[in-house]
Amino acid sequence: MANHKSSIKRIRSNAAKRLRNRYQAKTTRNAIKRLRSTTVKTEATPLLSKVISMLDRLAKKNVIHKNKASNNKSKLTKFVNSLA
Repeated sequence: MANHKSSIKRIRSNAAKRLRNRYQAKTTRNAIKRLRSTTVKTEATPLLSKVISMLDRLAKKNVIHKNKASNNKSKLTKFVNSLA
């Protein structure tokens, strides 16, 4: 157990940040799955812009690596462009 006042506070704030990061990452993963399951381009296009925004936000906050976000955006864009 931590002894210093600041380290006790740091433990509390880390726990809160961890919960927030997990929530945002899981929400993004669910949005990616929803996008991958669409078969119509007109439905997928607005969803793609939201997913790209979510990925950028996660990369900016270092929840995921910036290259992972970039790879996901590239693959999802190719997927949407391949839809009929």
